[in-house]
Amino acid sequence: MSERHDRHAPHGHGHDHAHDEHGHCQVDAKPTTGQRAAHDDSKKTYFVEGMTCAHCAGQFEDNLKKLGNVTNATVNFAASKVTVSGAVSLDEITKAGAFESLVVHPEGSEPRVFEHKPFWRQPENIKVAIAAVVLLLTYGLSKNESVPEFWITLGYAATMLIGGLSLFRQGLQNLSKFIFDINTLITVAILGAAIIGEWLEGATVVILFAISEALEAYSMNKARKSIQSLMDIAPNEALVKQGADWVATPVAAINIGDVLLIKPGQKIAMDGVISLGLSTINQAPITGESMPVNKAVGDEVFAGTLNEEGVLEVTVSKAAKDSTLAKIISLVEEAQAQKAPAQQFVDKFARYYTPIIMIIAALIAVVPPLFFGGEWHKWIYQGLAVLVVGCPCALVISTPIAIVTAIGNAAKQGILIKGGIHLEEAGTLKAIAFDKTGTLTEGKPEVTDFIFIDPALKAETLAIAHDMEQNSQHPLSQAIVRHALQTEGLPATNLSHFQSITGKGIQADIDGVTHYIGNPSLFQDNLKQSWSDELKAQVEALLQEQKTVMIMGTQAAVTAIIAVRDKLRASAPAMLKALHQQGLTTIMLTGDNAQTAQKVASQVGIDEVHANLLPEDKLNQMKALLAKYGKVAMVGDGVNDAPALAAATLGIAMGQAGTDTALETANIAFMKDDLDQLPYTIRLSRKAVRIIKENISFSLIVKLIALLLVIPGWLTLWIAVFADMGATLLVTLNSLRLLRLRDK
Repeated sequence: MSERHDRHAPHGHGHDHAHDEHGHCQVDAKPTTGQRAAHDDSKKTYFVEGMTCAHCAGQFEDNLKKLGNVTNATVNFAASKVTVSGAVSLDEITKAGAFESLVVHPEGSEPRVFEHKPFWRQPENIKVAIAAVVLLLTYGLSKNESVPEFWITLGYAATMLIGGLSLFRQGLQNLSKFIFDINTLITVAILGAAIIGEWLEGATVVILFAISEALEAYSMNKARKSIQSLMDIAPNEALVKQGADWVATPVAAINIGDVLLIKPGQKIAMDGVISLGLSTINQAPITGESMPVNKAVGDEVFAGTLNEEGVLEVTVSKAAKDSTLAKIISLVEEAQAQKAPAQQFVDKFARYYTPIIMIIAALIAVVPPLFFGGEWHKWIYQGLAVLVVGCPCALVISTPIAIVTAIGNAAKQGILIKGGIHLEEAGTLKAIAFDKTGTLTEGKPEVTDFIFIDPALKAETLAIAHDMEQNSQHPLSQAIVRHALQTEGLPATNLSHFQSITGKGIQADIDGVTHYIGNPSLFQDNLKQSWSDELKAQVEALLQEQKTVMIMGTQAAVTAIIAVRDKLRASAPAMLKALHQQGLTTIMLTGDNAQTAQKVASQVGIDEVHANLLPEDKLNQMKALLAKYGKVAMVGDGVNDAPALAAATLGIAMGQAGTDTALETANIAFMKDDLDQLPYTIRLSRKAVRIIKENISFSLIVKLIALLLVIPGWLTLWIAVFADMGATLLVTLNSLRLLRLRDK
């Protein structure tokens, strides 16, 4: 062998290690939203102003789907966005939202942060305020017997028209198309009250319903602020190097490769790599870490994080639209748009519930007078009250507002929950399985022992180990490469025919001789080697020290024993203790040897250990755990544990700031490279599930109690509208409690 100076050029082959507890295997990946969009040139996203109620969002979506050239339309109520597939103009989309005076902007042209106008500057609220004044004046005049009844009736009619014209328009249009929704119910109830002469109560329902709608809009806006605050944390411009000068430049005009100047106390505008300087960076907006992180030349920094001390020059690595922050916002918006099982149930229930209420109201209005001699006025009034109390406002908003609030709150703490379904699943978990390397341990293993069977061949053995291991990017492989490079002047090798032995190790030909690196079973079982007692004792001693042991050699003989150890994460024991206190069973799934796995488990407090697992074994073990516990999460690296992650109820990845692949594949991703956020995520999810159940139950119970008042004839329009508005308000306030839940 001749000496070689370039020891960093990889051979370009991936491989699995026997000692590698992450079995690498290829799985079919579902295309991401972004990938699908790339193949659909007609799909466009728009920003929508004025979308204030969940039901209206559904109506908007239905209207869009009825347009001739639209193949699909999805309204994201939480993010105030709509995605439309098909050849459709902006004017057509705007017309589809005309029933609610929605204003539609192409994505990218909308305001950086959705600005909510104060109450008195919102046209609909101004109309309601005027209508309320007219109602009060009219009511006051009604107490004066000298004022003709005509003027009193006219005053109440004016109240209805000023405060409810848009409502009546939509309600009557729906009625003509036999569409029975909230607008239809309220319109029929108000106009019916006017027809039977109950002008005061009809006008009052207009005002109270408008107030209820305003409260719903306010609560959704408050929930949306969790994400809008993320959108506002990155600066609009940055100082860019142009020749010898630094020029303030909008982020949209900054290109990859440009150099930014970041002064102490300034926020970083773009993702990039430090090219000059040393500082501490507050990464809380991205990772949720409370302590600043030291950064030096070559380290990655993220848009929206705060430079605390030094002056930095940062070379831009991503366009503004592709930054980690932008990716987080996009994923959270997509997550909020996904309907959880509870919401799907509510939507389906409401679809049948509203027409049924219409039928019940009609029966109450006509059956007693027709068959039991009841008074027409009284029972028509009762029927109208049933229409009002039957409005599913509280029921419709009960689930989405809780989900939007919880997901938004989690995102602010560096936790990405990829949809309402995953939020609900996290709240119902019974067990959590962990990969070991890089999850319970730091994922930065070091070689502790490199025992040469023939010390005279040290340089040659190290060179072979280096050239075989540099084909893998796994931490264990990199640890051996780093160790080998500590010896200068390693000879070059003539490596060929490299391949992996799935779940066992790797092999390659060196000068015509096949060399292997893998776990002991590769040599004892596959190669049928017979070891001396001394060799067995050396391997056993290393295993007793909680080290991962690899054997290196040929078909004929062992040439070296390699031991690697990874540090346990300092936060792991406390995190697992917190999970146990939450009633969860913890499990380790590892490809490592049983002795090391058991000792690690005893140190951190794992309940069950399954060791020596090949990739397919992990998948089978996960299926067994699902059969045993029902709901099981898998915590891994998002790539090597792909089969088990995909099979689990939930796939959880951590330390994913800046890692697009893991952000796309995990159901839940922690931006911080630690698992101490896991107990908080479970706590948040459980509280969200509990609040959703409370909201649905409360909404239905209030409706039921109000409807029971029909039997003695006690239900009035006043009681009906207060029951509906009160339920909506309490459901909203209950959901907003999730904003107060913080990590630690």
